[in-house]
Amino acid sequence: MFWEALGSVVLGLVLSWGAVHRLADRLPSSRTVFVTGVLGALFGALLTHAALGPGHVLGTLLGAAAVGAVLLSLLLRPAPRRLRRSAAA
Repeated sequence: MFWEALGSVVLGLVLSWGAVHRLADRLPSSRTVFVTGVLGALFGALLTHAALGPGHVLGTLLGAAAVGAVLLSLLLRPAPRRLRRSAAA
């Protein structure tokens, strides 16, 4: 279980890092994103481990990545709208 937890923390950090670098303008502070990613992945690992049982390391890590990604997606703000000038104006 220790390695699953450690792996889920690493997955949460990688997901958060990717989100911060890709969508920095649509996310809150990077500290919030990293905390959410790590805690989401840990919760996903706990939830998946409880559902699958011991011995399913790959499934547990996949569940951790999925829950972490879902929680990170909840932090996204709408893209800023850009005003376009119409050709008729």
